Amino acid sequence: MGSGKRSLTTAAMVLACACAVLSAPGVAYASPTPGSTPTPSPSGSTAGAGGTGGAAARDPQAVRKKKDLQAIRKKLDDLYHDAAVATDAYNAAEEKARRQSAQIVDLAQEIVKGQEKLDRLKDLAGAAARAQYRGGGLPPEAQLWLSRNPQEYLDGAGRVRQGEHATKGLLDEMARTQQDLEQYAKDASAQWQKLEANREAKAEAQKEITKRIAAAEKLESQLEKEEKERLAKLEEEAAYKAQTAWLSSGVLAEIGAKASARGKRAVEYATDQIGKPYVWGAEGPKSYDCSGLTSQAWLSAGVGIPRTSQEQWKQLPHVDVKDMRPGDLIIYFDDASHVAMYIGDGAIVHAPRPGRTVTVAGAGSMPILGVVRPDV
Repeated sequence: MGSGKRSLTTAAMVLACACAVLSAPGVAYASPTPGSTPTPSPSGSTAGAGGTGGAAARDPQAVRKKKDLQAIRKKLDDLYHDAAVATDAYNAAEEKARRQSAQIVDLAQEIVKGQEKLDRLKDLAGAAARAQYRGGGLPPEAQLWLSRNPQEYLDGAGRVRQGEHATKGLLDEMARTQQDLEQYAKDASAQWQKLEANREAKAEAQKEITKRIAAAEKLESQLEKEEKERLAKLEEEAAYKAQTAWLSSGVLAEIGAKASARGKRAVEYATDQIGKPYVWGAEGPKSYDCSGLTSQAWLSAGVGIPRTSQEQWKQLPHVDVKDMRPGDLIIYFDDASHVAMYIGDGAIVHAPRPGRTVTVAGAGSMPILGVVRPDV
């Protein structure tokens, strides 16, 4: 995949190795990050606020502060999770509104074409009526008697009958066109009502997102710089403990499938976005939310997939974790509120949450619901 992609794979391998070592008894590491080499603390206990040994364990105030920070971390996790759920609802409403707007436009075009057709049919029907009127009102036998050339009359009478059949056909076609127009109008009205309902759903979801993110930002703003640093270490510790537990199950040894050609292109797209900010509802190119990143990555590979993580989970084919390959999407949490792309070596690329950027992380750093494959 080129030097950039090889460095990402190397970083992911370092991540996996670091997580495996992290689980060894008697040795702990401070603030490990993908692609960096963790440094053991001199005392053998976890350095920083994440540790439980040394002076921190003997200091009741330090223990209390750690418990307070753990509670804050849990609260922040809950707030950002709720924001993610609301973001999925917003994206779903946005996608539906987009489809309904397109359908309304299509119906409006059909109504215009139908009205033009009806006008043409009315003109033809009017011309036919005028032609019949000019033929006079005498009965056919009288016209035959008065005709100088009976054969011409009979030929003309046949044409008149044909004209009458054609006129009847015009009238029937007019009636069908009128019915079509009425149905188009009903369908457009129904789609408009759905569009309005989805606009309201979007607005409600937007309020919920804004409220949850504002609450999280307010909570974080009340922390001192040192507390923010310790909180970040607690978050890293929790993620790496989860990744270590996942790796210790031996799952990585079972995962060996290679990416498909399209999967490689999707991975290349996703990893090229590393460092770009998370913005809820964003689909690039400057920012992304979690499902915005995965859907655009696969679109770049020529595969259209649902916009939201929940619909990706519902609609895309499921595969076992042991069978996953780079490019597959890992769905997280019981409510499928987060999605990431597996890039190999036990690592993912994802857009985590507000305030963060697209990054590489451990595939097992969050509770896995399952794996889906866009290009079966």
